[in-house]
Amino acid sequence: MAKRIDGEFWKGLLTDLLFCAAGSALVALSLTMFTVPNDIAPGGVSGLSTALAHITPIRVSVWSLLLNLPLLLGAWRILGPRPLTMTLVCTVLLSGFIELFTWLLPAYGDKPLLGAVFGGAVCGLGVGLLVLRGISTGGTDLLALLLKRSLLPNLPMGTLLLAIDAAVVAVAVLVFRDIDVALYSAITIFISSKVIDALAQGVDYAKVIYIVTSHGEEVSRALNTFMDRGTTVLPAYGGYTKDEKQLVISVTRRGVLAQSLRLIRQTDPDAFTFVMDSTEVHGEGFKTDD
Repeated sequence: MAKRIDGEFWKGLLTDLLFCAAGSALVALSLTMFTVPNDIAPGGVSGLSTALAHITPIRVSVWSLLLNLPLLLGAWRILGPRPLTMTLVCTVLLSGFIELFTWLLPAYGDKPLLGAVFGGAVCGLGVGLLVLRGISTGGTDLLALLLKRSLLPNLPMGTLLLAIDAAVVAVAVLVFRDIDVALYSAITIFISSKVIDALAQGVDYAKVIYIVTSHGEEVSRALNTFMDRGTTVLPAYGGYTKDEKQLVISVTRRGVLAQSLRLIRQTDPDAFTFVMDSTEVHGEGFKTDD
């Protein structure tokens, strides 16, 4: 039993380290190739480091490390040793990768719009990988957590993060003396947040179909047979007519939604159908929890 626990511990630790390396490398790639060369401040510590590096001889990588360390020390009691260790590893790796990529990779400058779009996408992919493992990305995540625990317990985390990012962008506008910085930075932050959400919630969005029908068995059989989709049939009745009905629930992938709806209409033209999005589906035919 002890060997199994030790094996799972080392396997989890190795996986965390791999995700830390991949996530930090992608964030560093976003900074060195796309955002920093175009004077874009992508919010958070990275954006503040970009602005400070513009007015001081200290490089972005060093500023990133200097700004993160006090936050890491302040968050020791909140996160606990292992999550904080992983965050510290990511912070050090990020600074190292920024230095490495600055020397090895070309800067994609003079095209700020493309830099904002691709910078946001690559940064979001890196942060999203860390979020998948439950690893804090440091920076504004930690600052928002500290503020919420100590000074602003009633303010939502999302609001705190948005306020901090807005403050960083405002500082960058003052440093670069260009309102375009704010506009391009907003694009980067928006795209990055969407990519993070897609990774955290699942890119392959599913559709949940609810069918209120008098022919529940027929509709269920049609979906089972022709669409290879499972169904759940519940008894129901019309609130106005008081007629007996069945509620058929089925989850399908987005790409075959149209075929499923067409099949439902063919089976019961009078069925009342509505569709909702689902970003997390676990079970046969979808995600399986190993």
